[in-house]
Amino acid sequence: MKIFLTGGTGFVGSHFLRQALAAGHEVVALRRPGSRTRLELPRQPHWVEGELDADHAAALQGCEVLVHLASHTPNPPYDTLERCLYWNVWASVRLAEQARAAGVSRFLIAGSCFEYGRSAARYEAIPTDAPLEPELSYPVSKAAAAVAFLALGRQSGVRLELARIFQVYGEGEQATRLWPALRRAALAGEDFPMSAGEQWRDFVAVEDVAAHFVRALPCEHLRPGEPRVTHVASGRPQRLIDFAQHWWRHWGATGRLLPGALPYRPGELMRLLPQATD
Repeated sequence: MKIFLTGGTGFVGSHFLRQALAAGHEVVALRRPGSRTRLELPRQPHWVEGELDADHAAALQGCEVLVHLASHTPNPPYDTLERCLYWNVWASVRLAEQARAAGVSRFLIAGSCFEYGRSAARYEAIPTDAPLEPELSYPVSKAAAAVAFLALGRQSGVRLELARIFQVYGEGEQATRLWPALRRAALAGEDFPMSAGEQWRDFVAVEDVAAHFVRALPCEHLRPGEPRVTHVASGRPQRLIDFAQHWWRHWGATGRLLPGALPYRPGELMRLLPQATD
């Protein structure tokens, strides 16, 4: 299968590339000049260098599926709302329109669990049709992009899945995020200050996230013009403190976890758990 991929040098994208190439797929991957994947690959895709908002009509020719994993400032501190909306909505939807014009009829779009925002607190397990009530720039832009992509899927009659990823972690993750910061401290024998850790999350390994997108490539579970929202998650609810303690023990840390040493972030979502999807 011939794939056009965005975000191939990113965290999830690097793992997707490794799995898709190992499975024998042909991948045309968009990257910024000079950027590199976070993992070693079994072989290289056909790299197209440029920005997301450029004209990629020629590179899209012959591709069967667009896998859109690129995302602008997915980790705090987020960029301005204006720039998040530009890259995550306008530039992303423009690329999807180019793909459709080039004959691409299958679309796999990465969404974010943080699109649900404040509505998450009203559910034991969030359904895919829960209201989107984000408050910060990046989640707002991803929620707006979700509305736009789902409308595109309905209006253009393509097969489209919007896959909202929950708390992904693993190799290649940005160093400031919880799992890599925890690992660095554990292996260095340092103490690790953290919040009280009472947040409920669904932590999903990045390899499993990448595998979800690889399995979905044929899009046989989708009907033309009937876009579908799915959750990419482990199905195992867990408090953040329990997640941290598990990995602290796994790495044989000699320092101390210090829950409660840091305050919760402003607007922290204390419960963000998904309803399972097929």
